Amino acid sequence: MGNCSGSSVENLQACESHQWYRKFMTECPSGLLTFYEFKQFFGLRNLSDTSDAYVKTMFTTFDMNDDGFIDFMEYVAALSLVLKGGVQQKLRWYFKLYDIDGSGCIDRDELLLIIKSIRAINGIPNETSAEDFANMVFDSIDINGDGELSYEEFMEGIQKDEMLLKTLTESLDLSHIVQKIQGEMRGSK
Repeated sequence: MGNCSGSSVENLQACESHQWYRKFMTECPSGLLTFYEFKQFFGLRNLSDTSDAYVKTMFTTFDMNDDGFIDFMEYVAALSLVLKGGVQQKLRWYFKLYDIDGSGCIDRDELLLIIKSIRAINGIPNETSAEDFANMVFDSIDINGDGELSYEEFMEGIQKDEMLLKTLTESLDLSHIVQKIQGEMRGSK
C-alpha cells in the first residue's frame, strides 16, 4: 500500500482513506451511492434472494440519514463497521455509530435505533429484546444517571463489563454475512 507502514486497522484506514475516496468518487462521481451501485461497487452479483435481502438491509442501515443514498462518510462508516480492529478502535467506532446526532453523547433512543438496525442485519434471534438490552446498557454504564452516555462513560463502562463488551462485539460482528455473500459469489462463478 504505497508508503504505508504498520499494520493496525487505524494506520491502514489512514493510509487507505485517500485511495478509498478516489475509488468512491470514480465509481460514483455524484458522491451518492444507490443500492444498485452499492452492490456493483462491492462486486455483489448473482446473489440469492436471501443474500440480496441481507445486502439491502446493510445498505439501509448504512444510509444513516434515510435519503436512499450512501454518501462517502456513510460509506467509510460501513467499511469501519465491517473491518476488524482492536477493542479500542471498535469501541471508538461504536460510540460514533451510536451518536447519531453527533452531540457527543448517546441517548437511549439512539442506542435502541442502532441495536435494532444491527440485529436486522444479523438476522440472528436474540434472547434479550433490543429495548431490554438498551436498558441494561444504560443501567450498567450511565454513571451520573442523566440518561445520556458520554464518550468517557461509554468507553470505561463497556471495557469494565466483560459481558456487555462481548455482547456488543458479537452484535456488531458482520463477518458471517460477508462470508455467506462471498461463498455465494465463489459458488456462482
